[in-house]
Amino acid sequence: MPEGDTVWRTARLLDRALAGRTLTRTDFRVPQLATTDLSGGAVPGTESRGKHLLTRIDHPEQGALTLHTHLKMEGAWQVYRPGEKWRRPTHTARVVLATAAGEAVGFSLGVVELLPREREPDVVGHLGPDLLGADWDEAAALRNLLADPSRPLHEALLDQRNLAGLGNMYAAELAFTAGLHPFTPVGEVPDLAGLVRRGRQMLVANRERAQQSTTGELRRDRRTWVYRRERAGCLRCGTPVRIDQLAPTGYERTVYWCPSCQPVISGRDPRSAPGRD
Repeated sequence: MPEGDTVWRTARLLDRALAGRTLTRTDFRVPQLATTDLSGGAVPGTESRGKHLLTRIDHPEQGALTLHTHLKMEGAWQVYRPGEKWRRPTHTARVVLATAAGEAVGFSLGVVELLPREREPDVVGHLGPDLLGADWDEAAALRNLLADPSRPLHEALLDQRNLAGLGNMYAAELAFTAGLHPFTPVGEVPDLAGLVRRGRQMLVANRERAQQSTTGELRRDRRTWVYRRERAGCLRCGTPVRIDQLAPTGYERTVYWCPSCQPVISGRDPRSAPGRD
């Protein structure tokens, strides 16, 4: 699933293509919006909230609306010049927003819904502080994380209700850089504030570039310390990377960690902590 920096960059892409322009054609290829036509609507802009995208549309007849989309695992927004061939299969398109300058196409989007602007809190109000948001609040994020001190660190970081924007890659890499097993209870993390700040620094560093790196290097095989390095080994020490499975929200996440750099908590099986939605 795309991380918060990817979604932030997608919002900027949509802003460049649509903000300040009038829609000349719309095509919603989802059943609940199949007959909706927002041609003539003006687009003030798009905002990212964690992993959610909010594209605002002011329509002369239908009023102030928000198109809420979520990329989920495979989704992407792409922008095209007039007449340019799409780079993804046509049948995967879910939304087309066209202006005189071109079109923005949302492919394989996990969520597509249109709602009155005042109902935005219904879809993003549950989120914790956004690591890349103008209203980032570190103290609130820490309070959220520590509300359940027994929760495994990796799981707590993935919970968007605690803080919004971190995905599986960052959760794994943050546990590694802190030298902690990913299933360490979050209440036992020695410097949780420092870990959260490091997470924000990683997202900020990566939000302007397509190639994410948590190591400071951009070479393909040196961008992460442990994430997806089960074949290559830990970037720091070369130890074979271990993987475990975590299912906090009904589907499994693969957790990557280094047995040498992130030792198991003494006398405890870290996998014994229960998963929570």
